[in-house]
Amino acid sequence: MDGDSKGPSVNRAPRLSIIVPAFNEARRLPATLDRLVSFAESRPFVTEVFVVDNASTDSTKAIVTEFVSRNPVIAYLHEATRGKGAAVRNGVMAASGDYIIFCDADLAVQIEEADNFLPPRLPDCDIAIGSREAEGSRRYGEPFYRHLMGRVFNLAVKALLLPGLQDTQCGFKCFRREVARDLFPASTVLGWSFDVEILHIARLRGYRIVEVPVQWYYGEESKVRPLRDTWRMLNEILKIRENGRRGLYTSPGARSSAHPDP
Repeated sequence: MDGDSKGPSVNRAPRLSIIVPAFNEARRLPATLDRLVSFAESRPFVTEVFVVDNASTDSTKAIVTEFVSRNPVIAYLHEATRGKGAAVRNGVMAASGDYIIFCDADLAVQIEEADNFLPPRLPDCDIAIGSREAEGSRRYGEPFYRHLMGRVFNLAVKALLLPGLQDTQCGFKCFRREVARDLFPASTVLGWSFDVEILHIARLRGYRIVEVPVQWYYGEESKVRPLRDTWRMLNEILKIRENGRRGLYTSPGARSSAHPDP
């Protein structure tokens, strides 16, 4: 991973770090960054935002660096290795907040929902993941074929890796910093299934995972290619399963504070 971060200049240690992986997001980022700045400025705790440019070929860097120059909560990172997993890992290793949330550049889950992932609204847990299937959640504008594709993939994930989790693919997840720092260096998948791998490692290491219902808005500019990417993701979960069976994810120094999710 490489990075040329111009870090947020805050006087107090951040409570929350927000990571936004971005590949050719020049069109959507201005509105997203305005929303993130407003969120950070309206909360009583210090928030930092890292936009991780995942080798974009458009004006993503120019847009983010312009925001950095006038908004101290925003920082720019560059990740040369293609893949959302690589970008999120870069941000995790740079973050200094007590809690780390990663979200998509289109804010399909509105950033204000972050409050529901943090104490005191959510009792302290190791990992809280946005769920579009949990009671109280709602999807807006999603085409039927995309919903079907997601459900089929989730059935495979539950059968092979993560029984009991209803939605592993929602792009809104929150980690305690020390948990994220334990998990992400162990990851091997850089593509769309990276978060499935992270959750599988978390289960193997005894961390508690909680699903939080979210309101989710489908983005017309989604970069997921249904047929090609679904096939690739299925191959990735088979790789993850094999890695787990070979013991590649076990940690010799499991944290005593970790406890299995129900």
